[in-house]
Amino acid sequence: MANNTIKKITVVGTGVIGNGWIARFLSQGYDVIATDPAPGAEQRMLQAVERAWSKLEKTGLSKGASIERLTFEPDLEKAVSEADLIQENAPEREELKKELLAKIDQFSHPDTIIASSTSGYKPSTLQEYCRNHPERVIVAHPFNPVYLIPLVELVAGELTARDIMEKAETFYTSINMKTLIVRNEIEGHIADRLMEALWREALHLVNDGIATTEEVDAAIVYGAGLRWALMGPFLTFHLAGGEQGIRHMLAQFGPALKLPWTKLEAPELTDELSEKVIEGCENQTVGHSIQELEQRRDNFLIEVQELLQKYWPAANLNGDK
Repeated sequence: MANNTIKKITVVGTGVIGNGWIARFLSQGYDVIATDPAPGAEQRMLQAVERAWSKLEKTGLSKGASIERLTFEPDLEKAVSEADLIQENAPEREELKKELLAKIDQFSHPDTIIASSTSGYKPSTLQEYCRNHPERVIVAHPFNPVYLIPLVELVAGELTARDIMEKAETFYTSINMKTLIVRNEIEGHIADRLMEALWREALHLVNDGIATTEEVDAAIVYGAGLRWALMGPFLTFHLAGGEQGIRHMLAQFGPALKLPWTKLEAPELTDELSEKVIEGCENQTVGHSIQELEQRRDNFLIEVQELLQKYWPAANLNGDK
């Protein structure tokens, strides 16, 4: 465990993202307290962490890592009172999150980092109801499955203290995550804005009868997705320009950017479109359970990250265990 200032972590909300955080924190040798008011949350949490643990054993556990270091505490005040870092994962509803964070701000130690996993809200919005110490509220947005995907977007709000961001960056880096500091807060941060643009276009293609969900997925899996696993859109286009790189690419293909190929606004999510998407996804996965698909995804992610580290050494996030 590389970070000595954070020893106890509380995870608030044990859905898919919350449980992913729990598994990652435990794998790095931390004590974790989890809390969630939903009926049956503790049992679902344990099952999710146990499923993730076999994957984490493949990637390597830190010294002292154990599921036995996980505690479930249904009382929010007790759960957060002694934490050094609190990771909030409530549903994406603004008032719910703001009210929950206000309670966490009230119940926790003044020096505790409060990090929201929100994929869309700006931290300045989330700080609004925090009357005690809003300066320690940040966004730490991960990606599913959190226990395997290293990216975490860190965003400061208007009231966030600089030392809190520095402390958070040090901590998340220490648990083998790729920290991406979002310079100016914006709804959706960086990665989700990029994914949402592709998602909107995908919905248009399905809605207009151009492609099925399977065909859209194939276009990414066998095309752009293979390149994106190693390099993003800018480096991909840089190579598309030949020896002159992006300079030639922009000169040759830049004018095409003004052509009306894409639709920036999402189509209306009608019942008909919803059924097309649902039917398409179910047809793609017929005969395979969600757990089987998760297993396939996780095994793939473990191997593809090994390849990424091989062909892009700077991507190596594995420090000393």
